[in-house]
Amino acid sequence: MLRSILTVGGWTMVSRVLGFLRDILIAAMLGAGPVADAFFLANRLPNLFRRLFGEGAFNAAFVPGFAGVLASEGPAAARRFAEEALAVMTFWLLGLTVLAEIFMPQIMGLYALGFTDEPEKFALVVELARITFPYMPLICLTALLSGVLNGLDRFAAAAAAPVIYNVVSIGFMLALPPFVPTVGHALSWGVSVSGVAQIVLLYWAVRRAGMSLRLPRPRLTPQMRLLFRRMGPGLLGSGVIQLNLAVDAFISGLLPAGTVSVIYYADRVNQLPLGVIGVAVGTALLPTLSRQVRGGEPGQAVTTLNRAIEFALLLTLPAALALVVAALPIVSVLFGRGAFTPEDAQRAAEALAAYAVGLPAFVLVKVLVPAFFARGDTKAPVWTGTLAVVVNLALNFALMGPLQHMGPPLSSSIAAWFNVVLLAWLLHRRGHLATDAELRRRVPRMLAAGLAMTAVLWMVERTVFAALGGSFGLRWVALALLVSAGLAAYGVAGQLLGGFDLRKAAQAVLRRRRAPAE
Repeated sequence: MLRSILTVGGWTMVSRVLGFLRDILIAAMLGAGPVADAFFLANRLPNLFRRLFGEGAFNAAFVPGFAGVLASEGPAAARRFAEEALAVMTFWLLGLTVLAEIFMPQIMGLYALGFTDEPEKFALVVELARITFPYMPLICLTALLSGVLNGLDRFAAAAAAPVIYNVVSIGFMLALPPFVPTVGHALSWGVSVSGVAQIVLLYWAVRRAGMSLRLPRPRLTPQMRLLFRRMGPGLLGSGVIQLNLAVDAFISGLLPAGTVSVIYYADRVNQLPLGVIGVAVGTALLPTLSRQVRGGEPGQAVTTLNRAIEFALLLTLPAALALVVAALPIVSVLFGRGAFTPEDAQRAAEALAAYAVGLPAFVLVKVLVPAFFARGDTKAPVWTGTLAVVVNLALNFALMGPLQHMGPPLSSSIAAWFNVVLLAWLLHRRGHLATDAELRRRVPRMLAAGLAMTAVLWMVERTVFAALGGSFGLRWVALALLVSAGLAAYGVAGQLLGGFDLRKAAQAVLRRRRAPAE
């Protein structure tokens, strides 16, 4: 499982780095102004589907089903299963896209409620949303092809696909502005074109894996009815984080101008560890747990879940602490130029610290939910997710007044912890989660190492960073020193305290490098 986590995590890291480059350019060219607000809201809608389907419900329903058919009936039956799913998905996604394009003003009238009092800004949101929405069916079908590859234990191509999204977006943002009304239009066209490029890459990878798919006539066979029954409730169960972020976007549209943008920039920084760790662990964990459950190895499944929790906390605890204590230097260096003002940086840093409070919980949700899906249970995460969304919405309305731009991210963080507690309690009650001695021993030591790292970051930020944080180049040097000092402090403290064993981790990486490439 570690090899698969490293494969997905490595490609996700490349994608996130390119995503940061894209966001740095957006911040410099648009700042936190009205065009930026309009693009971010317009792009939220198809990306909500991307995160739900690509990282959530569809994968959770499709991968166990595909893997089960492959194991029990062979590749030919698995191919038919995937083709039937492809046909049905294509049919209803295209229909949904046509309806969305027609009724986009009404949809955005609900989603971007805070913009309706400004006709020009609202018209821009609708126009950009119509350009970006075709990305939705493209990326959902890409998720299906990714599910086929994941079911075959081939993770590299699916993990690399988001790199194309960022490359195409950057290219369009730099090349297209002279030919379109705004940079927001260039970005929006880049989103949809990247969807075409991703689906081409994944289809090629599926064919190369020996699972060439055709598009038959759509039919709701018994297998498809079961797939969509499992997928429906999973939309909420595995997509709680994304639904909470959608609630944040809705609430931020009601707050002062620029709030949508500063929350977006904060979320982008928070998404680096969340995407690299959470998506990697969740993607690699589901097929492993599914095989162990189906193979009659419940004890091994519990052990696997313990190691996944340990690995997730190993990285997210220090990341969360670092983002809280060093939020302003990180945001200032990444985005603080051009149209992005120091006031924008301060607000985005405060929102980032609020998101960081919930970072371990955001990742743990992605670790715990596959434990339900691997056993065919999509209902339990639904009601826990529903309660979490309700908590998030209530907190948003309660905190948006006194905390302004910090209200939505802090609400999401609290709701994520609420969801983790409920999921863990249910798994423990059913005998699917029992923390072993190694996990109980290591987690407090990881936390202690993280606190030691926090002290080092606080000192470096107020000495070295303050001294070097002048010109553009020196600010990057100062940030590199800050990050390096934090990593070194956490590594040394964790090794000395017994939070982890660097030698074992190095041996695992070396074993992966010696293994045949996927």
